[in-house]
Amino acid sequence: MSQYRTMNEFLARRGEQSEIMIRNADRVMKRILSVDSLAYEEGALSAGVKEMLGLAASLVLRCDDCIAWHVHRCRETGVTADQIVEVLGIGTVVGGTITIPHVRRALALLESMEEEAK
Repeated sequence: MSQYRTMNEFLARRGEQSEIMIRNADRVMKRILSVDSLAYEEGALSAGVKEMLGLAASLVLRCDDCIAWHVHRCRETGVTADQIVEVLGIGTVVGGTITIPHVRRALALLESMEEEAK
């Protein structure tokens, strides 16, 4: 995330890279991508709850691109900014202080989304 100043910038680059990946993906990679998509569909848990779970897990694992994606998807599924902040708090408790730089970048992207929406 540190290389992206705004969510739109992140999404544009992710889209470009995803197209390259899909063009070159083998059968195993395509199946993994399919399972990933299926996991976040509505089910017993709402899509928003699943995205919040993904956000917390991504923070603990310290994957900036995953954090950015789940912040984006959280907002798309109706998760509020306040709820995202609480999820980041839980992730910080679980992941420890090493996650703080990732929280900073996540909140900067969240703010950029709010500004872009205005």
